[in-house]
Amino acid sequence: MTQSRALPLLALVGVTAVWGLTFVQVQDALVIYPLFAFLAARFAISTVVLAPFAWGQVRGLPRDGVLAGVGAGALLAAAYGFQTAGLELTTVSSTGFITGLYVVFTPFIALGLFGTRVPPVVWIGVACAVVGLLFLNGAPGGSALGNALVLASALAAALQIAAMERYAPRYDARALTFLQMTTCLVVFGAIAVSLGDVELPRGWTVWGALLVTGVFAGALGYLIATWVQARTTAARAALLFTLEAPFAALFGVLLADEVLGWPGWLGCAVLMAGIVVSEPAAARALRRSVARTDR
Repeated sequence: MTQSRALPLLALVGVTAVWGLTFVQVQDALVIYPLFAFLAARFAISTVVLAPFAWGQVRGLPRDGVLAGVGAGALLAAAYGFQTAGLELTTVSSTGFITGLYVVFTPFIALGLFGTRVPPVVWIGVACAVVGLLFLNGAPGGSALGNALVLASALAAALQIAAMERYAPRYDARALTFLQMTTCLVVFGAIAVSLGDVELPRGWTVWGALLVTGVFAGALGYLIATWVQARTTAARAALLFTLEAPFAALFGVLLADEVLGWPGWLGCAVLMAGIVVSEPAAARALRRSVARTDR
């Protein structure tokens, strides 16, 4: 794999590592700060950080580009919102497993909506990801309603990934990311106001989590993800996004004194094995598809 071909892959792995790291910080911050106020503040920081670099590109977008960015942002907000609502009713382990099912939904959605075919070996990676998530999180339990809400979150996430496969190659990554972050800010700001949860962040625990999620996991993370999704398929991106789960588990062990146990470590290994096995075939299929398009 050449350096130019490996760069998007490595960039996306780095993003999932940052997303995994934020689990510990966000968990600590939400003990002392309201959830939807946190989400609104997080996306406000992302919007402000991106604004100087993206505003000119946003103004140059055609109407379809603006709709694409806002639509993808609405799906992203739905994924966060449904996951949060479900987590309040069901268990953390169920939330972790069901959320990860977007790796299964995404290829079907991309195939149904856009006709994107998935190489057979990539389905092996998807199957390994599901088995790995099952070992890592355990079988779903808890509330049926809560699990249904988390399942809606996974579907929204899959739709967002599939949409970005279609629109990221067409429009500027900075503009699309800015519109997604702004849409999330508006949605979660409205929810926070309606719940009376608006208050100024205080203390380093909250501010540290806001800065990391707002700048690195939000603005920079989604900018990189959008850039990568302009260069890969939805199925391949979804498979790589599942690395967030083992990274979250790893940082939980390193930073929060959590105990993973042998099923958790086995789950991480199975998930990683699926990516290692399927990634070369996915890359070859993408190059063939690009070559046919360029003829």
